Amino acid sequence: QVQLVESGGGLVQPGGSLRLSCAASGSIFSINTMGWYRQAPGKQRDLVADITSGGSTNYADSVKGRFTISRDNAKNTVYLQMNSLKPEDTAVYYCNAAVGGKYYYTNYWGKGTLVTVSS
Repeated sequence: QVQLVESGGGLVQPGGSLRLSCAASGSIFSINTMGWYRQAPGKQRDLVADITSGGSTNYADSVKGRFTISRDNAKNTVYLQMNSLKPEDTAVYYCNAAVGGKYYYTNYWGKGTLVTVSS
């Protein structure tokens, strides 16, 4: 099986920055798209950003211009640089990866890391 482990969450003041990391390990033949999702209390889990194996990126309108997603294929790791954080960014952030085995891709989820933006 595959494990995704997020790190980098925490408490930050409005306007501050955090950098999230997600490392994949286990039975990995390849990794296609990797992404970050978030879920605030009482809300749906929504896409924040994703990035293909070729480096193409996609962002939610609410974070565009503030967040940057990147990846290191050699480390099977995806990052999310979050700048100009707002209280409404407070959520549990989940890593997602489409991991290829020998025959097909499977979506895996991390357990999440909490980001709290508060003064």
